[in-house]
Amino acid sequence: MKPIPFQNTYVSLGNDFYVRTAPSPVSNPALIVFNQALGDELELSDTCLNSPGGAAILAGNQTPEGAEPLAMAYAGHQFGNFVPQLGDGRAILLGQVDGPDGIQHDIHLKGSGRTAYSRGGDGRAALGPVLREYLVSEAMAKLGVPTTRALAAVTTGEQVARQELLPGGVITRTARSFVRVGTFEFFASRNNLAAVTRLADYVIEQQYPGCRDEPNPYVALFEAIIDRQAALIAQWMRLGFIHGVMNTDNMSIAGETIDYGPCAFMDHYAHDQVYSSIDRFGRYAYNNQPNIGVWNLTRLAETLLPLLADEPEAAVEAAQAALQAYAPSYARYWLDGMRVKTGLQAPDDQDKALINELLEIMHANRADFTLTFHYLSTLEVDSPDQDGNVRALFGEPAAFDHWARQWRTRLHREGSDDTTRQARMQAVNPVYIPRNHRIEAAIRAAEDHDDFSAFHALHAVLQNPYRQQPGKDAYLLPPQPDEVVQQTFCGT
Repeated sequence: MKPIPFQNTYVSLGNDFYVRTAPSPVSNPALIVFNQALGDELELSDTCLNSPGGAAILAGNQTPEGAEPLAMAYAGHQFGNFVPQLGDGRAILLGQVDGPDGIQHDIHLKGSGRTAYSRGGDGRAALGPVLREYLVSEAMAKLGVPTTRALAAVTTGEQVARQELLPGGVITRTARSFVRVGTFEFFASRNNLAAVTRLADYVIEQQYPGCRDEPNPYVALFEAIIDRQAALIAQWMRLGFIHGVMNTDNMSIAGETIDYGPCAFMDHYAHDQVYSSIDRFGRYAYNNQPNIGVWNLTRLAETLLPLLADEPEAAVEAAQAALQAYAPSYARYWLDGMRVKTGLQAPDDQDKALINELLEIMHANRADFTLTFHYLSTLEVDSPDQDGNVRALFGEPAAFDHWARQWRTRLHREGSDDTTRQARMQAVNPVYIPRNHRIEAAIRAAEDHDDFSAFHALHAVLQNPYRQQPGKDAYLLPPQPDEVVQQTFCGT
């Protein structure tokens, strides 16, 4: 077995950025799953991680050669309130490896025991949140959304105390970076400009090398982060994904979806849908995610001000100018994505109104988000008699009929070809998403009966979300009334 080719560049930032922390051993680690495809991609499949003794490393019982485990320091605004010290309370960065794209990828254990930042917590993860993060993060990757990835999951042979005793687990995840908006806030709140500068230089070097040659690399960095976040949140919205806890400590500087806690994909469409049990006032509701994106980016701007210009007034002007680009960038990404989703090709000034009208009638009729667009992608321009599947999703089908007439008129106007349009739509409209009730069923089987068959079956279906798979129709269906999941939980 080859050693893991760790680089450990984060260590070079200095002791202010982390606390060296060894994972805490568990009693009986056992492998649930190793992500062979991701392992192959990162050239980790023939290392000790994917060996008979790999579960011991993945659970934190052994530290692999070359790793320099540490818990990262960061702060964050949680539901709008600033907390000056958070940090990795149950996660440990082992090091970085080079990916095939030339970008370094962090390798991270989550649920591996107490750290200096645990704030009284046990540093462990229950098995359910481990399975949820594995399923959803890997589904997001297959859906084409920038995301942290799941490399492996293990059981620990121990229980963790939450509202009740639950079996424990550890997830090994990878990311282009685990630096967050909250990492910058940690040092800015301490007036440590030298550390903010080192961190910004590190992020440029690792994630945004094109910014190095710009007149002001830090302005260019901030603009690039804004653009990535606008694109990312537009993708969430296009798929009906609700992050659930968009605190600044859960926003990745690399523009990846990070920290899958109370996340969920919508079943029936609602503008203000909330699943997170801790989001009592809808701050992170579906339709508020774009606004929270710019709110979080404004907090990042505050940390970067001394780097944006020498004079405070000029720095504020530079930050404001960069932030003003967020709304039009998001609107462009959203509209471009929704055009393809609804089969529109040649841009038209009325497209936004047409798309929003569909969303309004979906909201009014509680139509299933994923199925509405999936079935829409199967329709033909001149065959409204084939609309039965999509019409059945609406309590008042006449509302859909009215919209569909406008849609077909629009498609006729641009000379849409059914075969080409359907293929284009089906490439962005998934058949299968990690539906909440399916995830919950997998968790219940694993936690209650030590049965991972439902987890593996669901994961297998989600590996090919855009193609209908023979014999897998049950996975595209929304929940029955007694299967509906009303709330999702962080797992801390």
